[in-house]
Formats: sequence, structure tokens, C-alpha cells
Amino acid sequence: MYDQIKLENGLTVIGERLPHFRSVSAGVWIAAGSQYETRAENGLSHFLEHMLFKGTERRTARDIAEVMDAVGGQLNAFTAKECTCFYAKVIDEHTELALDVLSDMVLHSAFDEAELEKEKGVVLEEIAMSEDEPEDVCGELIMSAQYGDQPLAWPILGPADNVRAFTRDALVAYRDKMYRPECSVLAVAGNYDWDALVGLANRYFGEWKRGEGACPSYAIQPAKPQRLEKLKDIEQVHLSIGFPACPIGAKEVYPISIFNSILGGAMSSRLFQRIREESGMAYSVYSYPSYYTATGMVVVYAGTSRENAPAVLGMIDEEIGRLVKEGVSRDEFEKTRAQIRGSYVLGLESASARMNTLGRRMLLLGDTQTEDEMLDKLNAVEYDEVNRIMREVLTGERSYARVAPK
Repeated sequence: MYDQIKLENGLTVIGERLPHFRSVSAGVWIAAGSQYETRAENGLSHFLEHMLFKGTERRTARDIAEVMDAVGGQLNAFTAKECTCFYAKVIDEHTELALDVLSDMVLHSAFDEAELEKEKGVVLEEIAMSEDEPEDVCGELIMSAQYGDQPLAWPILGPADNVRAFTRDALVAYRDKMYRPECSVLAVAGNYDWDALVGLANRYFGEWKRGEGACPSYAIQPAKPQRLEKLKDIEQVHLSIGFPACPIGAKEVYPISIFNSILGGAMSSRLFQRIREESGMAYSVYSYPSYYTATGMVVVYAGTSRENAPAVLGMIDEEIGRLVKEGVSRDEFEKTRAQIRGSYVLGLESASARMNTLGRRMLLLGDTQTEDEMLDKLNAVEYDEVNRIMREVLTGERSYARVAPK
């Protein structure tokens, strides 16, 4: 079970106590991401995440790095479509230090003008690096093909021109609008004393002031799936096919996980065995589900040579067609469900993984789910249900993305 409390300012504090651990992982989860941005703001959530490491009212950027290094701790952050997370991992005796540093960054960042201009260069290099990864470019392109010109399809990093134009005033205004305690979660996993943790949360985050009005929200507009292509100076052709699916938290997540693993989500999957192992026509071929609070999709990806691309696309179509026609076998169903169960349990064998699972779900869905509850839901999935939902998804209207040599 989990410990949970809501502070007076609306911040949800949730924890999973792991007394056999010697570490604590803490994360501040904020409902700020590219999904909430306007065109002019696109990239601002990610840039703001970077700037929070560049110094506060009482710590320089170097101080932030050194204070965590001095105790062997880890400090990092990431920005996603629907959230931003700042997290720290320390041995349990340094829990207070972790919360002190995290709160200092979130509540008291200085946004120094000189640091801002330097960090623009860093983020512009990150954008350039992403453009040099055609697999990443294909991933961005399939989002546009599936969702059209709306924020969910926009890149988290934003366009370079936006980054160059960001100002200190824009950062502060966006932080004040989006970084709100009632729209955030402090998640902790590891060896802690709950009463002491609540005291520390009040001490370091209690001054965080509520915002005005409701928490930011968004809507996904229906979009007709498209076929998009981008030409680059590369050697391989990169292909993605998207199928509309369910949002995060839906009961269909579990059947989708099973048939996705059978299709292309594992080394024993049909696509991997047919295209890589038997045909030798691709090094990388796989499928994956992407879930958001309002929608989701299943994506098939392959990277191959220009000469092999038509054959690879044909084999993908054949395997999808065979799966839809014949269905998942009972043997595949049982083996894959056991494989997912094992992967899930093994994936939670760290305080960081448990904090991530706990914080993300509480922020995006507003509830919790224990390991046993998840396994019970997975075990309750029926064979016929997997085939029914698999056919619904894989016969849906497809989107296509292709990144190819010039």
C-alpha cells in the first residue's frame, strides 16, 4: 500500500516505503509538457526544465551539481508530452538534501540572462542531434501523420526558431502558469519515515503558492491519418505505421500489451523473427504502444535499405494480415502474458522505477495501482478479448511515416 497526503497548498505527496532498501528516490511531477503549449510556446516546457538546473537564488549551477555529487546522489529531469519530472536519488540519510535541492530548483530558480543565452546553445545542439537520428525523426513524423497539426504531434524540443526567441519573461510567465502545487505530485519511494517525510515536504514545498483557476487541460481533435515523408541525407529508409488505440488507464491496455508483444514487441515476436532473423532485411524492427490521457496508438517501425524497403513493408503487411485473419494462438497468448508479467515485476526492482510508476500515474490519472492489482488485471485478460481488440486496432485506418535518403 501507499502513503498519501495532500498539503494545504494542494500538493499531493505520495510514497511507497521500501524498508529493505538503503536508498530514496524522489520526483516532483508537474503537469507541464508540449501537449499544453501554443505554437509560440512549443519547446518552452523542455527549455524551462533545462533552466531549472542553471542556478537558484542561493545556489549556482555548479553548486547544484556539486552538492549532489558530494553524497553520491543522482539528479536529473525529463520533459514528456504531458508532464515534466525533476528527480533525485540518494541514500536514505540524505533524503532531506534531495527535497531541499528539488524544491530550490522548482521554486527559486534565478533564470539568469547569461545562463539563459548559453542554454539556448545547448538545446539547439540537442535539436540538431535529434535531427541526426532518423529513427527519432520517423517517430516525430508518425505523430504528425496520426494526429495532424495539434500539440500532441509537436516535438517536445520545439523548433529551433522558438528556442532562439525565448526570453526570461516568457520563462517566468510560463513557470508561474504551469508550475502549480495543486497540479503537481511529489512522489517518493525507498526507505523513509512517513511522518518525517511529511514534515520535510511541508518545510520545503509548503511555501509553493496555488495558481488561479483550474489546472491546465487539453483536448485531442479527431484527425484523419496521413502519409508523410521526409527526405534526409541518410543511408537507410525508416518506416512507421500507426494504428489508433486506447488512452492510458483504459482496460484495453492489457490486451494491447499482449498482442503488441506478439506482433513486434519482443525478440521472439513475429516481425522480428520474420524480417530480421529469417530474411535478414533489417537490423531494427519492432512495434510499441504509446498511451496518453486522451488517446493512444500502436506503432510498427522498421529501418532497412532502400532496396529492401518494399519487401520489408510487404512482410509487415503480411504479418499483420495473418495475425488479423488467424488470430493469436493460445500458446502465444499464455507465453506472452507470462513474459509481460515477468518483465513488469523485474522492471520495478528499484526505488527509481517505483517512484516513476507511482508519480506518473498519480499525476496523469489521479489514482494508484499496486503491483498486485496490475498483475491481477493482466491475469484477468481473456484469450478471446486479445483477439477481438487486436482486430479492432489493426484494422483501423493507418497512418504512415517514411524518412528516406534524398
